[in-house]
Amino acid sequence: MKLNQQLLQINRNFLICFIISASLSAVFAQILSNYDSYLNTTFTIIFGYIVYFGIFSSLFYFDNKERYKTMKPNLIRKELLTLLSSFGVGEIIYLGIRWPTLYYFLEIGIEPYIASLISEVIATACYMISVTIFLRKTKTF
Repeated sequence: MKLNQQLLQINRNFLICFIISASLSAVFAQILSNYDSYLNTTFTIIFGYIVYFGIFSSLFYFDNKERYKTMKPNLIRKELLTLLSSFGVGEIIYLGIRWPTLYYFLEIGIEPYIASLISEVIATACYMISVTIFLRKTKTF
């Protein structure tokens, strides 16, 4: 099996963003430990999204700006549309796993920072797998 450099690069960016976002989200969840579980869960996930996408968009831009300068505009649009749709599918899966698991872990009394880390690991693994499969199946990379 041939390794695809763009797919490896995206997964590397996922991992970098995951580490930073998971760490900061865990701290944020702990700060919100006095709030109800549903509020803690919701605010922690929103905070994680802001961190994650802020970093990911910067990494994606710097990794691909030279590549996109040489591509035709219609190919760029097609690739970006496929990327957005695959990320969208991944986000649905991520949220479908992250919110209930974090809420459940908080409800059973696990410390908020540990609950956040565990649910983030589970949800991000499923996210990365789904996005990678979707990008391979659509032959984007």
